[in-house]
Amino acid sequence: MSAPVIGYAGMTHLGLNSAVAAAERGFSVVCFDPDAALSARLAKGELPVIEPDLAELRAKNAERLSFTSLVDALKRCDVVYVAPDVPTDDEGKSDLSGIDALLRTVQEGLRADATLVVLSQVPPGFTRARQKPGLNLYYQVETLIFGRAIERALHPERYIVGSPDPAKPLPPAFKAYLDAFACPILTMRFESAELAKIAINCCLVSSISVANTLAELCEGIGAAWHEIAPALKLDKRIGQYAYLAPGLGIAGGNLERDLATVCRIAEEVGSDAGVVQAWIANSRHRRDWAWRTLERAVLPQMPSPAIAVLGLAYKENTHSIKNSPSLAFIRHLGAFALSAYDPVVPISAAPHPHAHGADSALAACKGADVLAVMTPWPEFKSLDPAGIARAMRGRVLLDPYGVLDAAACARAGLMRYTLGVGPG
Repeated sequence: MSAPVIGYAGMTHLGLNSAVAAAERGFSVVCFDPDAALSARLAKGELPVIEPDLAELRAKNAERLSFTSLVDALKRCDVVYVAPDVPTDDEGKSDLSGIDALLRTVQEGLRADATLVVLSQVPPGFTRARQKPGLNLYYQVETLIFGRAIERALHPERYIVGSPDPAKPLPPAFKAYLDAFACPILTMRFESAELAKIAINCCLVSSISVANTLAELCEGIGAAWHEIAPALKLDKRIGQYAYLAPGLGIAGGNLERDLATVCRIAEEVGSDAGVVQAWIANSRHRRDWAWRTLERAVLPQMPSPAIAVLGLAYKENTHSIKNSPSLAFIRHLGAFALSAYDPVVPISAAPHPHAHGADSALAACKGADVLAVMTPWPEFKSLDPAGIARAMRGRVLLDPYGVLDAAACARAGLMRYTLGVGPG
């Protein structure tokens, strides 16, 4: 059998990165989006998302990638993934109208013998409800991590596939495509696969919640969480890849969506989701760490500090600001002078009436009484604490992720506050 032609419908974060990874694996890929202007920009190499290696691999594989807004172009494809981003509201509930509309559009251009795969994250029951006679429909758990999307798409640990009948073999073209990534393929019923994605994220949230809860204890008793975490990673029951770095709550939208889904389903079926509700409460508490620290350590002595914020994105290597802890912090700062810098997110995203957008990290620090490094962008790690201290008027540093070197900050006279460690 010749190599199958793969289609991806929906050129947002998930679809675009998945399509480029497929091309890097040697497949011809049809990239469809009904937005003609977006397809035209993509054809010229203008990318709407920021991801390490994405632009380079898109250019490298230009001959394998075709971008189009014509649905009939999908007739070339043996397998078509429907992969738009599924937005969530402030309560973590998914808006499924977009993916439903795209599914209907894609089916207009689909060959009768082609396999259609839902790749976007959907709630349990979604895929089976879209089944109909003559449609070869499957669901596949996506592995997207913002800032590591290409890496995850090229090197998945395993594929989890939802099938209308797990006892039957996968369609040959679909199986051949998955086999090219040389990882285990776990086939199960639709609902199991849809819930498997949620189960994975719940395990991640549990690790994050443990780290956040105990790191906060460290701050109060003089322990250091960064000394404890390596011991946990050497425990086989926890493991070296466990999510044990303390953070500022859960952000980005995907984990919040799954927690909301579990709570909703638990209410519908009459089961208990108290532990999940506790995770949500812990996340909301942790998100305000920077504001609580400012209230405790600065405002009693300095009621009107000038504040500099480095980073607006919810994490490094992405432009996404969904539930960003930085923006949550800035919402408290309306009464204070604010200067901010982010490598990719514009200052207009800051919820502050008079925020000043600096053109560099060091420029943002000029004249500040307090510096908050709210996103651990790689470029911030190269900042010289002595240079920061010279630029600042004050000496308070909120560095939740420990981006700047502790010893260098101490030599520069900066009072540094970090997650999981007492002030120093």
